[in-house]
Amino acid sequence: MKKITKRKTLILLSIGMFVIAASRVFSQYYEVSDLAKGSFVGIGIGLLFMSLIFGNFKTADN
Repeated sequence: MKKITKRKTLILLSIGMFVIAASRVFSQYYEVSDLAKGSFVGIGIGLLFMSLIFGNFKTADN
């Protein structure tokens, strides 16, 4: 898979963190099954790993 830009990497990181946080907050106030909790946390972790593995964090050499 080709590298993704730094902007897209940061967007994936923020979406992943938001999904994990939102699932925790939502499950605090509403009854959510363990399958749903695990699915949302897994999706969030997957987005975080994908942004770290495929992200382009190289800076320009001056």
